[in-house]
Amino acid sequence: MPTARTKSRKSSRQPARTAKAAKSSRPAKKKGAYDPLAPARIHEILDRLDARYPNVTCALVHRNAWELLVATILSAQCTDVTVNKVTPELFGKYPTAQALAALQPEVLETLIRPTGFFRNKSKSLVGAAKGVAEKFGGQVPETMDELLTLPGVARKTANVVLGTWYRKAVGVVVDTHVYRISRRLELTRADDPRTIEQDLMKIIPQDKWIDFAHQIIHHGRALCVARKPKCVDCPLENLCHAADKTWSTVEIHKSAKP
Repeated sequence: MPTARTKSRKSSRQPARTAKAAKSSRPAKKKGAYDPLAPARIHEILDRLDARYPNVTCALVHRNAWELLVATILSAQCTDVTVNKVTPELFGKYPTAQALAALQPEVLETLIRPTGFFRNKSKSLVGAAKGVAEKFGGQVPETMDELLTLPGVARKTANVVLGTWYRKAVGVVVDTHVYRISRRLELTRADDPRTIEQDLMKIIPQDKWIDFAHQIIHHGRALCVARKPKCVDCPLENLCHAADKTWSTVEIHKSAKP
């Protein structure tokens, strides 16, 4: 009888030790899993962007908040280079919101035609000018809510003005470059600008929101272009698993699509 009791205790303890060992091994395996949003990876991306693109800012030429607002509205579906060719004459003829507000939209069409969608943009510019002149005393407002009341102004345009001119980090600019590169880097899987902005705001420190957008935009023009990105020259290459890489030292992730 005593011998039987001893064997019973021994057999009952062994499964407990096995279960405990198996339980402790699971976190170790999970810990090594790839996490594109890991703080260390985000920090490394930001550090490399700082090193490659120090002191970058908006490429749209402007002298005040109103000129930046106008240039940003014109930049929709248009390159900054083209906008910068159009705005000197535009600002020379109509230097203030009050001057532009007095026009009929048709007057602007020929002048801004090179930027594309010139009819809609003419209406947006005159509408925004009237809003700034009549509701805000000729001064471009400094809050997101107020900017969004102006015709032709969505979150991207408002973020450009707030971040670049007023240095207010209210959100993250999501243009075509930020859209493409944030998806390539697996910082988001969203496919609409508002959700992408929200995703980026969760993982990028707020004091980096302004510079991060400027750096990514410059990166998108210089290296991480839409077609055939120049991966061999990219400072983020070994942190990027994008499906459309042209050269890679790391595993490709098919889900990391621009």
